[in-house]
Amino acid sequence: MRALLIRDLRLAVRAGGGFGLGLAFFLIVVVLIPFAVGPQSALLARIAAGVLWIGALLACLLSLDRLFALDWDDGSLDLLATAPLPMEAIVSIKALAHWLTTALPLVVIAPVLAVLLNLPAAGYWPLVLSLLLGTPALSVIGTFGAALTVGLKRGGLLMSLLVLPLYVPTLIFGAEAARRGAEGMAYGTPLIFLAGITCGTIALLPFASAAVLRVNLR
Repeated sequence: MRALLIRDLRLAVRAGGGFGLGLAFFLIVVVLIPFAVGPQSALLARIAAGVLWIGALLACLLSLDRLFALDWDDGSLDLLATAPLPMEAIVSIKALAHWLTTALPLVVIAPVLAVLLNLPAAGYWPLVLSLLLGTPALSVIGTFGAALTVGLKRGGLLMSLLVLPLYVPTLIFGAEAARRGAEGMAYGTPLIFLAGITCGTIALLPFASAAVLRVNLR
């Protein structure tokens, strides 16, 4: 398992499909928003939480089509399917690698970019906490979408259409927690719902993704 995780991390860095690409996209989105809405501090502060969460969601979406594509193209996925490691564990490791290379850097840089959007200081910790709790769900759900479309030519658009509706609950509760924290309100309830969504996806979707991959490999 450790060897597979290290391999996927190296592939994400070398292939240019994960680390760096999502971070650059996140930076571009956050930098362009103030130019689009104007230098109104009150407006930027009000939309900051939602903008940061939407930027993180879209950045996570960028590299999902490469989760299984490289292994499918070179035949590694067939070898992994016959390995002693269960397919559910393989899917979970790939989701973890995606989170480490794509989502975790976004969590780290989010408070810095929040300054550009004039997010109140009280909202920094709720923002980071909501991203830490919510982004694993994005990676696991994205892994399920990538498993559904593996082997399809130009399946990236179809995968986006399948995954984005599943992202909506995570986006709602994540942005709501960050917004409430920025406004000085209690944000425990949306965080609990967010944690519940993440735990549910981690518990169920690897089995669904593994089942879909077995069907596609027949």
